[in-house]
Amino acid sequence: MHPLEGLTVADLTRYLPGPFASRELLRLGARVVKIEPPEGDPVATTNPAAYRALNDGKEIVSWDARAEPPPAVLTEADVVLEGFRPGVWDRLGVQLPETTILCSITGFGVGGPHVLDAGHDLNYLGYAGALEDTAPALPPVQIADLGAGAQAAVIDVLVALLERTRTGRGARLVVSMTHGSHRFVAHRLHGEPVPRLLTGGAACYCIYETSDRRHLTVAALEPKFWRNLCDLLDRPDLIDRAFDARLSELEELFRSRTLQDWLDLLEGKDTCVGPVLTLAEAAAELA
Repeated sequence: MHPLEGLTVADLTRYLPGPFASRELLRLGARVVKIEPPEGDPVATTNPAAYRALNDGKEIVSWDARAEPPPAVLTEADVVLEGFRPGVWDRLGVQLPETTILCSITGFGVGGPHVLDAGHDLNYLGYAGALEDTAPALPPVQIADLGAGAQAAVIDVLVALLERTRTGRGARLVVSMTHGSHRFVAHRLHGEPVPRLLTGGAACYCIYETSDRRHLTVAALEPKFWRNLCDLLDRPDLIDRAFDARLSELEELFRSRTLQDWLDLLEGKDTCVGPVLTLAEAAAELA
């Protein structure tokens, strides 16, 4: 499906959130023109493979905003993405048609004490309260950049495009990666039935090491799945201990056999058990 075919996106962003968002819009059929400063996107130098993964299929245009007029695509685009600090876009003085959807991906939104602060994914997650249970451990994926930033921008842009079909008018959108990250965890503000459920507080929702130093995910939250798991493990004595903290009995048991051994026994048996795959394994699995 290419529902955005015929629409043009001008992407002035660099690094990760904006290019990921425009890649999603490209996937949905839009033409994407990435507008870079003369020195280019830093990711092209620091991580060329990631740059290609994020930007293959886009048209790349260079613009020196200090010396050149805006490229024509800026005033022709249906959607413009920008990721400058607040105020920079306005200082560029680009006049967009009333039908254009301008989406600003920001760290802290508009207003507030940190609006002009520099930041990255880790900072936004910290301000959002999303790291409370895991600090000082670092998340392995950029949740604020990709979820609260890029995906939120895509959702808002799609809604604005839908609204434009009704009104004929564009929109000015502001995405805050900090506020968006907080929305991911705000439903937990008033406590949870099981403390630290997502971070090892319950035996039925944990990651366990296997004998070959691989890892197994166990997410048997519902009683029927936990019961199936305990039965297959021949450990009926653990059925009533699903929500105990991490069980040493299970840790010892899972370390007694390889990951593949456990998958052969448990995978596909209504146990909510699976492997921790490498990136390469996951790419092959999901191809």
